[in-house]
Amino acid sequence: MSCLSPKLILGGLASGTLVAVQLVAASAHAADYDIGPIHIAQPWARATPKGASSGAAYMTITNTAKAPDRLTCVASEAAAQCQIHTMSMDGGIMKMRPVEGGLEIQPGETVTLKPSSLHVMFVNLKHPLEAGKTVEATLKFEKAGTAEIGFPILGIGAPAPGVTSGGGGSMMMDSSHGGMMQMEKH
Repeated sequence: MSCLSPKLILGGLASGTLVAVQLVAASAHAADYDIGPIHIAQPWARATPKGASSGAAYMTITNTAKAPDRLTCVASEAAAQCQIHTMSMDGGIMKMRPVEGGLEIQPGETVTLKPSSLHVMFVNLKHPLEAGKTVEATLKFEKAGTAEIGFPILGIGAPAPGVTSGGGGSMMMDSSHGGMMQMEKH
């Protein structure tokens, strides 16, 4: 027969409750946005460790127009630069680079910006991205216009909202996972 102390049980319950409250709070603040024929769903970002120089944000974008549109990230209060990046693996090295000329979204197309793929990159952070807060960014669509988007910040390494912890990928800013990260400037 196993005996668990009431302190251990209460501590575990408190920890689990805190995590659940943080996830509910972050998802409760997530809003969808419509900029003309562009629909942005479930924007979110990951927290960054203290001292990190960059951070990432994600979302799903649908173009309901009859013509393509092009997305660029114009500014963010949290960083010196805001860019749309792509990520790829080349010989075990993670390469990230800005999407030149912005991200084109074809008519009727849905594009998901997610970990280890396309993403918004906050470069030269002015402060860490803290879980439970929101980071604002100005996104510009060539045809649809400009909008301020609030990205609720989830924990470091958090999966996408609605994805279990095994999915969603992860983008680590160091070489502790068997590969090196290389940001390419163009």
